Amino acid sequence: MVNKKRLITLTQELIRINSENPPGDESEIAAFVKNYLGGIGLKTKVYEFRKKRSNVVACLRGRDKKRSLLITPHLDTVPAGTSWHFNPFWGKIHNGRIYGLGATDCKGNLAVSLEVINSIIEDGWTPEYNLILAATADEESGSGFGLIPLLKKGILRPDAAVVLDSDDFHIIVSQKGLIHLKVKIKGKKAHGAYPWQGVNAIDIAVDILKELKAHKFIYPKDKYLKPPTLNIGTIKGGDKVNVVSDWCEFELDARFLPGMREETILKYIESTVRKYARKFKIEIEGVQAPYRIDEKEPLVKYLKMAAGKFKIRPRIEGSEGATVITFFQEKNIPAIATGVGAPGCDHIADEYVKIDNLYKGAVLLEEFIKIYRFD
Repeated sequence: MVNKKRLITLTQELIRINSENPPGDESEIAAFVKNYLGGIGLKTKVYEFRKKRSNVVACLRGRDKKRSLLITPHLDTVPAGTSWHFNPFWGKIHNGRIYGLGATDCKGNLAVSLEVINSIIEDGWTPEYNLILAATADEESGSGFGLIPLLKKGILRPDAAVVLDSDDFHIIVSQKGLIHLKVKIKGKKAHGAYPWQGVNAIDIAVDILKELKAHKFIYPKDKYLKPPTLNIGTIKGGDKVNVVSDWCEFELDARFLPGMREETILKYIESTVRKYARKFKIEIEGVQAPYRIDEKEPLVKYLKMAAGKFKIRPRIEGSEGATVITFFQEKNIPAIATGVGAPGCDHIADEYVKIDNLYKGAVLLEEFIKIYRFD
């Protein structure tokens, strides 16, 4: 049986361990998770793909050793920043909430997963399948030292996955893809009093960005997602006010829907840049494919059933941002995201998680694990 008091204490203990990324060091919190799981009788292994970027993997053996379900929260947080009224590393309880860095994203979810496994072992219950827990590193910076290599190297090979990194018990079945890129434009330097003698790279960038922002993408509609977006994240250029700028660079964040192809988007961006700039370079900083899973999948079906038992009404939703569920589709592994976080609390000062949500999330997850079947 889920122990609410123990769950609260565990959440506070996790918040008190600094795992900010950047700079990126999950070794201390990974050691805590490893010791916790070892203390309840599970064998664990820590994987590092860069020093101190630690991932913890454990398995609770089930009756069918050939099938496995993965539960995966992440260990890292964004930097704390400033403007906090509560110490971000205290885990302060106030008005039914636990405040602290990572309370919503994602240490509350991590605490829930650990408590649920503890509860299952205490009850002496054996799952129908192998239950795998992977508490991963580097989620906040792209998972290059976390889930991605764990999957690519075959360390994780589950038949299905539940990513614990969402809010209010929502079930994420659809997600936008992303493209991050940098465009570098070269012009010709001249005196600011004689701009016709040079080629102003900033002027070229402005023309490019105006056309890109005005473009209307053709896309298949998704009832859970808003239309595609293009955001200008950074722009810089020039050396001095009285010099015609011979360089300018800007970064773009493109979000696109399932059914759209990143190659088509990249081709359009390149053709637009080429229309205005003679000398340029485009650097791809990151690409993540969009994702869509059928609502009839067992993951969705049984999670809704488990929620119904406790009169919780999870919303089926899409994610405008990027979670790690997309990494599973490369391996043809069905995945959804859910979690106990407080909406709007990700990456903010005075981040919190509701204690009631922690407890409800734990009993819901335990019930889901007990009733889940690979239909």
